[in-house]
Amino acid sequence: MKHILVIRLSALGDVAMTIPVIYSVARAYPDIRFSVLTQAVSAKLFIQAPANVSVIIADVKGNHAGVFGLWRLFKELRKMNVDAVADLHDVLRSKFIRFLFSLIGVKSAIIDKGRVQKRQLTSRKNKLFRPLKSSIVRYEEVFMRLGLQFAPVFTSLYGNKKGDADLFSDIVSAKKEFWIGIAPFAKHKGKIYPVEQMEKVVRYFSDKGDCKIFLFGGGADEIQVFNEWVRTYSGIISMGGKHGFEKELALISHLDVMITMDSANMHLASLVGVRVVSIWGATHPYAGFLGWGQLESDALGVDLSCRPCSVFGNKPCFRGDYACMAVLPPETVIRKVEQVLAETVKE
Repeated sequence: MKHILVIRLSALGDVAMTIPVIYSVARAYPDIRFSVLTQAVSAKLFIQAPANVSVIIADVKGNHAGVFGLWRLFKELRKMNVDAVADLHDVLRSKFIRFLFSLIGVKSAIIDKGRVQKRQLTSRKNKLFRPLKSSIVRYEEVFMRLGLQFAPVFTSLYGNKKGDADLFSDIVSAKKEFWIGIAPFAKHKGKIYPVEQMEKVVRYFSDKGDCKIFLFGGGADEIQVFNEWVRTYSGIISMGGKHGFEKELALISHLDVMITMDSANMHLASLVGVRVVSIWGATHPYAGFLGWGQLESDALGVDLSCRPCSVFGNKPCFRGDYACMAVLPPETVIRKVEQVLAETVKE
């Protein structure tokens, strides 16, 4: 093989999880080209990629929308002399592209998402509560099915360094205290810690006086909450909707700890080697989406017989009270973050 097309179109967090694997296999096979087909927002993640890794933008809402758009995309890809496809997504779009390549004799390897096992894990009745294969391992297996043997070796998008501090020098001066990132929101309610409880976490670390807190998120409602916290507490900087992706990622790499939901921000922090205290409600690390290099002991949640009820957190709570998030005390989050900061000092 000389050229492998790698497909992972969305979502941002899932694309982020492919990077340690793609970079590792590319470094193990420097004579093979790896072209990653993804959407524009995710393309920004591929910082300091190996020389044999390139990114192709799929405009799935524009030029490449629908069947005819995918046909146009295929014709563009065909010109690149692809001789194998690694489908890390396995959705209708990627299936169609795979099918078209199969017509011209190009072989494919496809991710096994473990859909049956995930349904069993999230079932209300006869739940099989057990840890499933990590998505990262599932990505590795796709390349192994193509005959590529490698061990994933990845520290950070910045290698053994951190992001360029000059990129965010207009936001914050030189580091003199603990830097804590907080990304308190997610796409679905089942993955969001109640705002009033997260505010108690913010208040605690603000009152300590030796911490600077950076808030991450971009939605209008999120920014409104951030602005209120900035007005109310000291040592708070809102990153919401103000700064470019490159600047935010560089700043995240300098954090001592990041507090997130089961969200893309967990994976972004993981990609730059930052330890994450993650909060899980309707979802669970057992489904295989814990960030690269993160500790399961840093993933916080409450033991309920109904957890997890969803792989993605998008199902309404059948109890109606979202107890999986509501009953997790802010003190539990605070203690875990304090533990991480104490271990940071020892290092």
